[in-house]
Amino acid sequence: MNSPATSSSSSRFFSSIPSLKPPSSSSITPTRLPFSNSTLNFPLLKTTPKYFINPNSSSSSSVCAAAITSTPVPETSDLAASKFDRLIAEFLPLTDPVDRVKHLLTYAAKFPPLDEENRTAKNRVMGCTTQVWVDAKLDEEGRMRFMADSDSELSRGFCGCLIWVLDGAFPEEVLDFKIEDLGLLNFGGISGGVNSRVNTWYNVLISMQKKTKFLVAEKDGKVFGEPFPSMVISADGITAKGGFAETQARYLFPDESQVNDLVKHLKEKNIGIVAHFYMDPEVQGVLTAAQKQWPHIHISDSLVMADRAVNMAKAGCQFIAVLGVDFMSENVRAILDQAGYDKVGVYRMSDERIGCSLADAAATTEYMKYLEIASLSPPSLHVIYINTSLETKAHAHELVPTITCTSSNVVQTILQAFAQIPDLTVYYGPDSYMGANIAELFQQMALMSDEEISAVHPQHNRNSIRSLLPRLQYFQDGTCIVHDLFGHDVVEKINDMYCDAFLTAHFEVPGEMFSLAMEAKRRGMGVVGSTQNILDFIKQRLQEALDRNIDDHLQFVLGTESGMITSIAATVRAMLMSTKPSPKRADISVEIVFPVSSDSVSNTKNTSCGSSNLTGVEDPVNLTVVPGVTNGEGCSIHGGCASCPYMKMNSLSALLKVCQNLPNDRHVLFAYEAGRFSSQTVNGRSIADVGCEPILHMRHFQAHRELPAKLIHQVCRSSVNGKPAL
Repeated sequence: MNSPATSSSSSRFFSSIPSLKPPSSSSITPTRLPFSNSTLNFPLLKTTPKYFINPNSSSSSSVCAAAITSTPVPETSDLAASKFDRLIAEFLPLTDPVDRVKHLLTYAAKFPPLDEENRTAKNRVMGCTTQVWVDAKLDEEGRMRFMADSDSELSRGFCGCLIWVLDGAFPEEVLDFKIEDLGLLNFGGISGGVNSRVNTWYNVLISMQKKTKFLVAEKDGKVFGEPFPSMVISADGITAKGGFAETQARYLFPDESQVNDLVKHLKEKNIGIVAHFYMDPEVQGVLTAAQKQWPHIHISDSLVMADRAVNMAKAGCQFIAVLGVDFMSENVRAILDQAGYDKVGVYRMSDERIGCSLADAAATTEYMKYLEIASLSPPSLHVIYINTSLETKAHAHELVPTITCTSSNVVQTILQAFAQIPDLTVYYGPDSYMGANIAELFQQMALMSDEEISAVHPQHNRNSIRSLLPRLQYFQDGTCIVHDLFGHDVVEKINDMYCDAFLTAHFEVPGEMFSLAMEAKRRGMGVVGSTQNILDFIKQRLQEALDRNIDDHLQFVLGTESGMITSIAATVRAMLMSTKPSPKRADISVEIVFPVSSDSVSNTKNTSCGSSNLTGVEDPVNLTVVPGVTNGEGCSIHGGCASCPYMKMNSLSALLKVCQNLPNDRHVLFAYEAGRFSSQTVNGRSIADVGCEPILHMRHFQAHRELPAKLIHQVCRSSVNGKPAL
């Protein structure tokens, strides 16, 4: 057996990859540049400089940006490209990092400081560790005029280079300038936070491009797009923008009588609650407030819900209420039984089935056929997403050796499997988007250096990654109805209106959104991962702002289910309030943006919510939305605003009903009980026992950073006789 994978947390996987981005599709010739001690493939613009100002000449040593842009310019459309060629030519001979920095600093002195009146929050560039401001105007000739400033000389140098290239350019030239082009100016070797300083290149350029789009739209008399609904959180309170956000915000401060009533029942009857992040905001608001009075309430992603339930049982809870979809309550029931707490009651929050589109996709005959194919090509390993039923896990495990994964550990799980088992083929499912995103990640890793790959997983290099690509398969017909909405329309609007914001995305989003988030991640402005990864990213960026103690406004696009806002708001508020009020305390706010797809509004007059557990409200123009907002914003019954209709079946009234009828009237709650699997697999084993084994394999991997010997034996045995050795 090979040695275990890296001991660093798998949830940090994405932060380990320095340059995961799709190759540029532009018709640019790759050229190797001798910067630092390594060579990198960069696109070199093929233009002939027709006009430029030499910033090193004695005549221009004191020229500022205003003087540069007031110089006559040729009537050509490639001025910016010509200037950029000149900039490359200046830095190309400077192989010593110190010389490059010195030359960069000459650009810091070539433009005047920004007036204090323009050093506003509106002009602040997000994502920079230093303060950077960019202002823009469109002159009478239709050319862009930029000014910028920073409290860091290095950042001023970056800004100076961009101003020298783009000031006086036509809008289309500014918008055509690609982030990848900036890689030509390699500044590796700058001490004091290389990546964060170099990210100034990208973030300032994106800010320039956004301002350009706005000014062009304004000149043409057009509205620069309607903003998504959002919620602004500060130490002074919460401000909602748009009907959907207003509805979400309303439940962040629940009725105290509701909270006290719930806590009374929980304490009297020793009831613990585990709830998913995607709960209805009304329910989450009450639960979050109740946590202050009763410790046995936990809100998280699906991975740790069962673990927390076991801890609650150990602490004396006699009942566990599960607020989630059915596979979550099934897992809680089975794990409690495995831990010896079979007497602890587990209850769902509906007397109807609470489904899940992903779990349903894995329960189809198509998925079983997919696994039958896998069983015919040993050695094979089935990596199944945790968001599936226990029954599916059991049937799958008897066909192909199976291990469960989450969105935060799936990449490391697959890489470790390939490292431990030679000639292995991995079959991932059922989420097609996540499978495609994993494949894209590995394709990008195949272009990285061995050193970069080793930072992700120490047992892999470029050759091993390239060799595993054809041996990674994923199911083609399974999606989450929530994350499916983050398609082209949403991505296009984010690109136009929120390109300078922090971008968060769940690993289940479609490829276009995934690529956008990975590009944002590359410049320190994004995260791709699980719901917990998203929350941790927001906390990290806010803590950095608090440590700087400078007035700031952080804007995050929430690329996952909107129910996350309750936990985000509670966490952000707690962090902001932890700083003692003082005259020196900075004014910091966090804005959470809810992307709304074109499907978030239904124009069908005769629509229903399809379930008595969902709340639908008809607005004046017959738009059906959930949870009942106005002005055409919000979440349709199709999940148009990242709101899961299944999760919303977990109502506050159902929770109170369960609590009120325990323990004496359990017969009233028969339909609410999370049932045990008394049935058996085709091989005569308990569904619960076999279905739990892939979960236990995952827990071993999380604890020891390697696949368990039992699973390795099952895979190798199946390659001998064609059947898993269960």
